Amino acid sequence: MNLPEIVNELNNEQSQAVTLDGTQSALILAGAGSGKTRVLTHRIGYLVMQKNVHIDAVLAVTFTNKAANEMRERLNTLLRRPIRSMWVGTFHGLAHRLLRAHPIEANLSSQFQILDQKDQFRVVKRLMKENQMDEGKFPVKKVQWFINQQKDEGIRPGDIDAGHNYFIKKSLEVFVLYEKHCNDNDLIDFAELLVRSYELLKNNSALLSHYQTRFEHILVDEFQDTNTMQYKWVKLLFNGKNKVFCVGDDDQSIYGWRGAKIENIIKLEKDFAPLQTIRLEQNYRSTGHILKASNALIARNSNRMGKSLWTDSGDGELIDLYEARTEIDEAYFVVSAIQKHLDNGASANECAILYRSNVQSRAFEERLIKYNIPYIIYGGLRFFERAEIKNALAYLRLMENTADSVAFERVVNFPTRGIGNATVEKVREFARKNQTNLFQAAISMASTLPTRATNALIGFTQLIEQMQDDTEHLDLSEKVAYLIKESGLVAHYSNDKTDKTGSKTANLEELIADAKQYNHEEDSDMNETMGYISRTSLDSSGNGNVPPTQNVQLMTVHSAKGLEFPYVFLAGLEEDLFPSRQSKDEPYLMDEERRLCYVGMTRAMKKLTISFAIKRFLHGQSIYAYPSRFLSEFPEKHLNQIKQKYGATAQNYQKDDVFNQDIEPQANGDLSIGRTVKHSKFGFGTVLNFEGDGESARVQVKFKTAGTKWLISAYANLEFL
Repeated sequence: MNLPEIVNELNNEQSQAVTLDGTQSALILAGAGSGKTRVLTHRIGYLVMQKNVHIDAVLAVTFTNKAANEMRERLNTLLRRPIRSMWVGTFHGLAHRLLRAHPIEANLSSQFQILDQKDQFRVVKRLMKENQMDEGKFPVKKVQWFINQQKDEGIRPGDIDAGHNYFIKKSLEVFVLYEKHCNDNDLIDFAELLVRSYELLKNNSALLSHYQTRFEHILVDEFQDTNTMQYKWVKLLFNGKNKVFCVGDDDQSIYGWRGAKIENIIKLEKDFAPLQTIRLEQNYRSTGHILKASNALIARNSNRMGKSLWTDSGDGELIDLYEARTEIDEAYFVVSAIQKHLDNGASANECAILYRSNVQSRAFEERLIKYNIPYIIYGGLRFFERAEIKNALAYLRLMENTADSVAFERVVNFPTRGIGNATVEKVREFARKNQTNLFQAAISMASTLPTRATNALIGFTQLIEQMQDDTEHLDLSEKVAYLIKESGLVAHYSNDKTDKTGSKTANLEELIADAKQYNHEEDSDMNETMGYISRTSLDSSGNGNVPPTQNVQLMTVHSAKGLEFPYVFLAGLEEDLFPSRQSKDEPYLMDEERRLCYVGMTRAMKKLTISFAIKRFLHGQSIYAYPSRFLSEFPEKHLNQIKQKYGATAQNYQKDDVFNQDIEPQANGDLSIGRTVKHSKFGFGTVLNFEGDGESARVQVKFKTAGTKWLISAYANLEFL
């Protein structure tokens, strides 16, 4: 393939980015829908085919396993040959590969195990109990978050000064115990993968020099989402002779709450100089009205690097802006609009309902069920997080490595075999005193327990040893099929009366199929079983599964990042909901809320509908809401404002629907209780009451900033929204 073929169909800016001569690093400021994945893959193709860079000299970092797999597939097609040896993957996946290649230097054994979020939670919970910490005062999740937050910043327990902060003092005690537990049991959590691999390179100059020299080109996707540790990781590998090629968009930085640092993308110019910045502003996803309204919104943020999306595909339809009386009204309107799209030939999976908080999904689910429209909530349990799958994998882990105490605890009494918590605690205590693992402790101490517990423990350890012997020469999928049967999992879930659809046994069958499709060549540093176990652990750290087709997709705006849909319904644009209440007093948080709204809007391809309610039942109470400040930041020329007199009316819906019977408002002309109004002096408000008629008519309005006031209707000059 020659140069013209590589850059074929790229626009000028994309072509400029792909064909940079490589004498300097680059920041590709890629707007939503501007083709950044194509630029990344074509850049690698250009380096390999035109600049004769060896594929092993390229390091490509993505933020999800899905993105890594997509990049591999595109590169296989572009380069017309397999790229199995290339280092492409997530930060965690690449850090894991480094540790597997150099376990001794990282103070690990070759069989270290990855601790996922749920197993980490269980470990922290048990350590807190042993340390006699009150979960009421110190929630386990909060302590777990504290530990991970420190690691994301590259901070070890010895670096922390708790001072007079009692929460930090107690959490630090758990952190110390947790570090010891992980080290004693050869465990690595997700945050530790990055910290340990960073320390591995930083503390081994020969290794660092090797990888700095090897990776001539370092490409990083979604750079605006990097946290402190990820930034330091990339910076460590950069030696000035190799080059970084970072793709990101400061306008789409929406993960500050989980450690992402938007300032990282700004620091690039200083830390990776000389740096060339190229803006990708041509959008291939959305219509003109959507892009222009989105541009106007995001322009309100300060400290932007600056860009403006445009398209040559035309303005398309105006953005529908719907004022709903309640969240029920909002759901009626949205679902009836979806039904119209379906009636006109759209597929259900082309429609997405996005919201700020998961609590908003209920009303939409009820209406979708009423209309018999299939839907799925995106971001639910991932396949490898399901209990039945984790149980099966725990057996596989224990068969592979009996020193895996986390796996031992998970399945020692599952399915039930008469080994209670008291027995397991005695095994733990014996293991601690004798500095051994739980499996070996169970064998050594079994005879000291009551007969029933002794027989149960011996039976379990013999089961694992027998399964090891029986599967020694089986391939991976055969091994998985054997263990789910012989462990008793199939029999247990087949008799599970709560699983009426048989989904749990079906998932176990799917695990066998997944094992059969596993490509061991991508994890050749380990044997096949260990490679598969590691891959499943890393997959559980990524984003949720891609929803199946032919379903309307419901999700938070955070979950929608990276996705696109022809028809998007962005719901709940109200103050204290979107933007969230927590962001009101901090300008930097408000900027992130605005970026989040921008991300939601730019998911839409053909049609965007935005809605808000003037009354919403939320967190157990009915509240009057104010329109989101973001609504006033959209130029009206891009909006089709739908203002029905009393919100939506019954004839818009199915004849058997009873619409808002419990809140049907009193009304007098334009006035109705709950109506949103605007006053030239007092700003936005909600009508609480009105009385009289003619020139003496009065209206009671609760204003957002001015409080509740009675006004003379004839002189108030209220604008009805």
